[in-house]
Amino acid sequence: MKPFVQSLELERRAEGYFPGGVNSPVRAFRAVGGHPPFVVRAKGAYLFDADGNRYLDLFGSWGPMILGHAFPPVVEAIREAAGRGASFGASHAGEADLAELVRHCFPSVEKMRFVSSGTEACMSAIRLARGFTGRNFVIKFEGCYHGHADALLVKAGSGVATLGIPGSAGVPAETAQHTLALPYNDLAAVEAAFAARPAGIACVIVEPVVGNAGTIPPVPGYLDGLRRLCTQYGALLILDEVMTGFRLSLGGAQQVYGAELKPGPDLTTLGKILGGGLPCGAFGGRAEVMDVLAPLGPVYQAGTLSGNPLAMAAGIATLGYLIEHEEEVYPQLERVTKSIAEGVAELAREAGVPLTVNRAGSMFTWFFTGEPVTDFPSAATSDTEAFARFHRRMLEAGVWLPPSQYEAAFVSMAHGSPEVERVLQAARGALAQ
Repeated sequence: MKPFVQSLELERRAEGYFPGGVNSPVRAFRAVGGHPPFVVRAKGAYLFDADGNRYLDLFGSWGPMILGHAFPPVVEAIREAAGRGASFGASHAGEADLAELVRHCFPSVEKMRFVSSGTEACMSAIRLARGFTGRNFVIKFEGCYHGHADALLVKAGSGVATLGIPGSAGVPAETAQHTLALPYNDLAAVEAAFAARPAGIACVIVEPVVGNAGTIPPVPGYLDGLRRLCTQYGALLILDEVMTGFRLSLGGAQQVYGAELKPGPDLTTLGKILGGGLPCGAFGGRAEVMDVLAPLGPVYQAGTLSGNPLAMAAGIATLGYLIEHEEEVYPQLERVTKSIAEGVAELAREAGVPLTVNRAGSMFTWFFTGEPVTDFPSAATSDTEAFARFHRRMLEAGVWLPPSQYEAAFVSMAHGSPEVERVLQAARGALAQ
């Protein structure tokens, strides 16, 4: 590994312009120590820094790079779209072209609205749920992160958990008072909340597989219970598939857990993979709910860059490839991810290092704890200092993990047998020290 010279200079320069030198908190490496490499380019399964180092990428831009970096069909689609204009601020056919692919993958999304981020998608879906039901309260779950909208930064995961922040300064208590943060995978807590406010809860928003407290799958019957309670009390069920959408399967968690989700969610939020690496999100669901949005209804939502032609083109190329090659893509992702996730877990057992691995499709987390991880409190039993040491040693060996115990790792189609062996070799050394 070449010494960080250029990256350190770039970091010092960035610190003069950005708080902490970053435009998103987890990038600062505060939870793992050391200095973040500054990336100059990416290709396939690898990132390249300003000092000429190459890293095997296991966070994939936090999820969207399912086909690998600079995937040629996506690059070409963006190039062609840019030649026609980067932004119109007007309707164009590419919006409906991508919407058709989304509905093919997610039949529960009868109508949708494109936005520019997962935060926008979740924020807008909750506003819509409140407008549709005429109610104020929202149920979310501890460790689930639905973006940085004020009312959702209550016991959130992702960078909030990474930095040890219980919520966020700047969020008025009056704003958060209608957010009920309950333990994930605890259906009895949800039943009690509905019993206490039988006509007051507008919606339940949940990551069907938590990815922002590390990877935490639902226990059997949990999603079915949420669906049942929402139906019983007239609330909307919102599945936040910003991370799981198109990744766990072509139809996301809804396809994987379909037997537990009949008749499906009322609303779904999407992002990450949807834009093929460009800023893009969406929220959508039942037509009668979506038609409450302006200009048809009284719930207002807008965005100048919503349906941006570059993002639409990248999304069409990405989803088009996933649909055409579904039978090849998902078995390969499953096989490679399992080899990496379980291979390192076995090495940890051999080294006597307490480690629990949770995996769902091509997303996984190594928790440095000997306890099963089923919710945020059990995730928080992890030895974050041990994870930080492991992260630094893996980075020194050329493997770049997400710089937080509370974030999921991701595998792409560009990862194969050589990458599996490289991870295992690096982990063998990192765990032995």
